Amino acid sequence: MKKIECISVFDMLKIGVGPSSSHTLGPWRASQRFIKELKSDKVLNQVEALQVNLYGSLSLTGKGHASDIASVLGLCGFDPVTMDTSIINQEIDAIKKSHQLFLDKTQTISFNFDQDIKFHKQFLDFHPNGITYEARLRNGKLISSSFYSIGGGFVVKEERENAKQNIEDFKSFPFSIEKATDLLSFCQQEQKLISEIVLENERSLRTDQEIDAQLKQIWNAMLESIYIGAHTEGELPGGLNVTRRAAKMNKKLLDNKHNTYSNPQEWLETIRTKEVKFRQILQWVSCFAIAVNEVNASLGRVVTAPTNGSSGTLPAVMMYYMTIENHDASFEDLKRFMLVAGEIGSLFKKGATISAAMGGCQAEIGVSSAMAAGGLTELMGGTPEQVLMASEIAMEHHLGLTCDPIAGLVQIPCIERNAMGAIKAINAAEIAIESDATKAKVPLDKVIETMWETAQDMNTKYKETSEGGLAIKVSLSDC
Repeated sequence: MKKIECISVFDMLKIGVGPSSSHTLGPWRASQRFIKELKSDKVLNQVEALQVNLYGSLSLTGKGHASDIASVLGLCGFDPVTMDTSIINQEIDAIKKSHQLFLDKTQTISFNFDQDIKFHKQFLDFHPNGITYEARLRNGKLISSSFYSIGGGFVVKEERENAKQNIEDFKSFPFSIEKATDLLSFCQQEQKLISEIVLENERSLRTDQEIDAQLKQIWNAMLESIYIGAHTEGELPGGLNVTRRAAKMNKKLLDNKHNTYSNPQEWLETIRTKEVKFRQILQWVSCFAIAVNEVNASLGRVVTAPTNGSSGTLPAVMMYYMTIENHDASFEDLKRFMLVAGEIGSLFKKGATISAAMGGCQAEIGVSSAMAAGGLTELMGGTPEQVLMASEIAMEHHLGLTCDPIAGLVQIPCIERNAMGAIKAINAAEIAIESDATKAKVPLDKVIETMWETAQDMNTKYKETSEGGLAIKVSLSDC
């Protein structure tokens, strides 16, 4: 019998550092795993030199996505969840200046940042995002190990291991779900909402207290990223000279109430007291999404949803629900939203991909919009059928979306796409709520299959390589 991969909501929603889950968080995690391998083989203290080799998409957009920086920080023993992001530039500058790397915070080795990180344009066979480490020991022995960043911060070895976090051995969920039809069948059989089915699965891995604590941590990280982005002016790094817009939007929308708060929660409550018209709703949702992705673009801390490049869509729709749709929304509402969204994301990961290097931006913004649409629909009283319909509608109108970041930076068109994905998610939820979803013409499973087929047919130059589309029509010199 085929084993169905257990993907937790905490696999889909992960706290990390921007700008990309595949190209930043993935290499960071790969470096941590390589260090773990060296420790396991008891040779870490024998390493005298290291080389990092980036392949394919990781190489082609590696500098714009900070793949080189992330891989080095992982080798130094920093963790993307806890590292003080304000010292990243300081740490990297010190390595570049001294030509030394403090390996795993235990020993100093020679390391030339410009020479010991190699960018190889060729693609490895297993996946477009390949990274190979070569460590030379004092006795002259060379140790090599390859990893693949397959989207959403998931990192695997070539042996096609299951891409799961926090699960040492394969475990079966009480409700084993591979397709949307499986999920719907369990909902009907158990007379439960999607969030209730997902919660039962999570309980097979964690206690209720652990689930709540981790979901609160994720939401707090989301809110913090929105808050920081909505209060930071200036330009984004990287050379495109992109002006930050979220702070200006926030100031305009709050008018005389701007800066009457001292923390993210007070800011949230300030927004909740505002009466908003339709145009302002669009502005607020755009502000929320853009704020997150401006933080992401500047190596700030965000939550993969399902990726860093699409990290603004989900929290923007959650903020919409709390500030516009339901001023009495509580943590329990946010919990249900995240449980549903995580499950929708896992369906796409199992049936298609959440990697732009594999499927274009439909795999990132398209999936994030589908996740947000599903979560919002359940909170608005939608049935499981309507939740799946909303997710299908959101993805249906992202099919074929390419990934063509200008200069390899997760800025243009990535930041605005999160705002567009959030608006589409809200619209999809509204359409599904007013529909008889039992008569839906396009099942979610069919749109997932179509997305995967579209991904396979898509030309490689439109898959996060900066070799096609806007990426070659607009250059740094044009900006």
